Amino acid sequence: MRDLRISVTDRCNFRCTYCMPKEIFGKDFPFMPKDGIMTFEEIDRIAGIFISLGVKKIRLTGGEPLLRRNLHELVSMLSMRDAEIAMTTNGVLLPRYAPALSAAGLDRVTVSLDAIDEATFAAITDSGHTVAAVIAGIEAAESVGLGPVKINTVVKRNSNENEILDIVERFSSRDIAVRFIEYMDVGTTNGWSLDDVVSASEIRDMIGDIERITPENKSDVAKRYKLPNGGEVGIISSVTEPFCNDCTRARISSDGRLFTCLFSNKGLDLLSPIRAGHSDSYIVDLVREHWSKRKDRYSEERSINSSRTSERVEMSYIGG
Repeated sequence: MRDLRISVTDRCNFRCTYCMPKEIFGKDFPFMPKDGIMTFEEIDRIAGIFISLGVKKIRLTGGEPLLRRNLHELVSMLSMRDAEIAMTTNGVLLPRYAPALSAAGLDRVTVSLDAIDEATFAAITDSGHTVAAVIAGIEAAESVGLGPVKINTVVKRNSNENEILDIVERFSSRDIAVRFIEYMDVGTTNGWSLDDVVSASEIRDMIGDIERITPENKSDVAKRYKLPNGGEVGIISSVTEPFCNDCTRARISSDGRLFTCLFSNKGLDLLSPIRAGHSDSYIVDLVREHWSKRKDRYSEERSINSSRTSERVEMSYIGG
């Protein structure tokens, strides 16, 4: 276990069709109550426990993490820990919050951007926000040192595969690496079909002249490639080229549950024993036992026999 992703909220200001489709996550959707979500102090304590078990990088996620009020205060607490602190965001609130986050000690951000054509972006995000707002967020992050910025692009067939080359051209000449992500069957609400997956092989063929970069760590989920102009792209191929065996990632939901896989259907409750007054050593033992018994290999099993569990936690609940 080397990477910990912590969701700070299950709410989002986008309604991306592959994550939080509006017909499901509408005005009446029962989001978590405020008292059921971890406080900053509880998040910081859990982070410290996981760092003691070997975690080197903490990533704040959501939902959209910047919807959590005063997030810079949490970042300031976590920055005192011996770990890199990163965040994944849709970017539209970065112009407002990037300076405070940088001053608090956030190391860098990854921004989700699935299209640069405004009409395509609008169809995917279904939110009223614009590409221009996301670009402004990226520039705000760069201006206060929250880089090198990375961009995550989920690729879905007949939706945005025609955007791949435009996105590469737009960002490859800057110190911004794009990560193209195969459309995954996270959760049960996005109507996923294997026919909608644009494979890593197809993406590589579309980009063309690329050279594989030797991975820095065996557990890196993105296969990295060098472009002729010196830029870089990455491809995350969790559907067609799974990497379960090398996974070092743990995930904590907003209500303090530990998930050992993005495709899990249940998590270990850590918040209840914390609120019940148990010691750090007690929580360490819970985590150590749960992690040591994990057998998650959903993506590998899917690629072998197309098996799918009937229930999987939604991406908005535990982050990407």
